[in-house]
Amino acid sequence: MAQVVVAGPASWNTLVDVAALPTGEPGTVFAQGHRTGLGGTSAGKALSLARLGVDVTLRTALGDDDAAAAIEHALAHPRLTLEAARGRGPSEQHLNLMAADGGRLSIYLHLPPEPGPVPEPVRAAVARADVVVVDLADHAREVLRLARAAGREIWCDLHDWDGASDFHREFADAATVLVMSEDRVPDPRALLASRVEAGARWAVCTRGARGAVALGRDEGWLELPASPVTRVVDTNGAGDAFVAGMLLGHLEGRPFADCLRLGAAAGALAVQCPDLVSPALDATSLRHAAGLD
Repeated sequence: MAQVVVAGPASWNTLVDVAALPTGEPGTVFAQGHRTGLGGTSAGKALSLARLGVDVTLRTALGDDDAAAAIEHALAHPRLTLEAARGRGPSEQHLNLMAADGGRLSIYLHLPPEPGPVPEPVRAAVARADVVVVDLADHAREVLRLARAAGREIWCDLHDWDGASDFHREFADAATVLVMSEDRVPDPRALLASRVEAGARWAVCTRGARGAVALGRDEGWLELPASPVTRVVDTNGAGDAFVAGMLLGHLEGRPFADCLRLGAAAGALAVQCPDLVSPALDATSLRHAAGLD
């Protein structure tokens, strides 16, 4: 049975639906709706993988507030082992403005307490993991270093990395597989090529409704259209679902192109529901949606 460790943020977010993101001009905006729910890129990946039938351990940092209890409840799944360091203070929380065109503005309200050293159960999980997914958080760096020292396969989601930010550099350099968005990259092909040349096996750039472009060390360049959707409800969690779908394909031994198709299908499911992880997500339906059943 495949085992994955995910390290990084889990949060409790307030999401506000607006017609358009603020332009910077003073004024009044009326919300079209609002809600609270699970957030955090690592929470999204871990819960997605669990729903896809993968045994996953999530290492994250929580506070001692009501938000921590809500996060724990939302992450409850028989295939997900939550290793959450509980510190004094608030858990991570964001205010997300969600525009009708899919745009998002995320405002950090709280960062979690520092979790301290990685405990032995997480160290043991890293040592036996097939893949370690490490997300962008300072408290995830120790897991990244443990995975690298153990020779584990490391996946990193670099989000809107511009190719130059020092904060991202350690994650980029350690990644066997890296995924990023094109938000701050004028030439994603050049950056992907530089990462494969530096040692990554697969490098992927997601482009929203325009699909994805990817480079494999052995496979060469691949381009993938986005999976069609009838209506975009909420783009939160789409990138995390994409990574989880890709990773499922990899754990099943599928070719890179099929892994990308599974990622695209998972991302399409994510944007059609208001939750961080679609309740419709499961391995059988995902393979069918990707045309791989």
